Amino acid sequence: MAEIFDPKPAVTGGFNIEERILKIAAKAEAACEAKFMEIDRTARYNGEKVLKAFIDNRVSEACMNGSSGYGYGDMGRDTLDAVFAQAFGAEDALVRHTFVSGTHALTCALFGILRTGDTMVSLTGTPYDTLEEVIGIRGGGNNGSLADFGVKYDQVDLLPDGKPDIAEIFRKVKGAKVAYIQRSRGYALRPTLTIDGIAEIVKAAKSANPNVIVIVDNCYGEFTEKTEPVSVGADLIIGSLIKNPGGGIAHTGGYIAGGKKYVEQCAYRLTCVGMGKEVGCSLTENKPMYQGIFYAPDVVANALKTAVFTTEIMNMLGFETYPKSTDPRGDIITAVLMKNPDNLTAFIQGIQKGSPVDSFVAPEAWDMPGYDSQVIMAAGAFNNGASIELSADAPIREPYAAYVQGGLTYTTGRMGILIALQEMFERKCLKLFDV
Repeated sequence: MAEIFDPKPAVTGGFNIEERILKIAAKAEAACEAKFMEIDRTARYNGEKVLKAFIDNRVSEACMNGSSGYGYGDMGRDTLDAVFAQAFGAEDALVRHTFVSGTHALTCALFGILRTGDTMVSLTGTPYDTLEEVIGIRGGGNNGSLADFGVKYDQVDLLPDGKPDIAEIFRKVKGAKVAYIQRSRGYALRPTLTIDGIAEIVKAAKSANPNVIVIVDNCYGEFTEKTEPVSVGADLIIGSLIKNPGGGIAHTGGYIAGGKKYVEQCAYRLTCVGMGKEVGCSLTENKPMYQGIFYAPDVVANALKTAVFTTEIMNMLGFETYPKSTDPRGDIITAVLMKNPDNLTAFIQGIQKGSPVDSFVAPEAWDMPGYDSQVIMAAGAFNNGASIELSADAPIREPYAAYVQGGLTYTTGRMGILIALQEMFERKCLKLFDV
């Protein structure tokens, strides 16, 4: 079959997209129908679960109002904690706009739980880049890392197929205070963990050490399945509100949810010992955080549909993806192997062109704080850096994988991917054939 380079633009919603890209997109969507129906069923279940949490915890108009100063008696803040806890199946939760990122929330949890002489073991290989300096496995000494405070670190590397090494987990978790699990892939090509996969790890860790505290980095995974990791034995789950549970509405923030005594220790770290959750004003942030989690199940469903579509169309175009279109999903991320830096840059700049905000900006790789490689990031979002909104980012290093996530609506998520493919085609980074 001969390659054809003559452009055949077709207009869709005002966008000029190469006709063959649209034809491939139609085939990809047809192949996604069964997956889309499954995603909708999960969203319905989770949406009903969230609604029940609002009703059971007597959310009222007064809860939307904020507080100032110390934040004593902030009913909206405290009720929001209860809504998150119930929706996630946890005893308690700490939901605050003052968490600046998921990494910040994770850091509060680790420093809140661990003490000098304790050992933390990562059960899923090396943690995400931004946690390396927090732990002290990268960066200079005497900067306030866990290592500087005498916390020891060990890890269980993943098996060659990217799955957890259960036998090694059983051995290394003995004597550890914290067993750490990263649900999502981060900047790696390993499989994302499903709830069943997390359950297997938790069972191994707790059987070897019943007292170990299992902490799960739940970023990108919330509401992708019908239950969360606390339902299968995790002691704490942690995430960002500009990812899944903020529903694209929360302006900032993060959460920690799980066992009440552990949440209290984390709250002592966030504010101060003796005050914990009782202080911290909510200003004007209660309402967007309530609305965010209320919309989150459906927004996550749109992001999942965008992810499934991305996987299907990129596979059809000859690009390898993680996960494959037939693999189960535990998060909203699709890693696409772009083969070289030119393809990678063209795709990510194309995603930016298809964004509702700052579409005219051309992202370039730069030295982002907390990363050991230059990172290029497309994030034309209503909330700066919100990866529940369609975004794509990548470290400029082999295997030159673009990590695509988000999509507030499937319509705009799909079009963002098509605009990125059009950008690649126009730069001769994408070869098309008649279909």
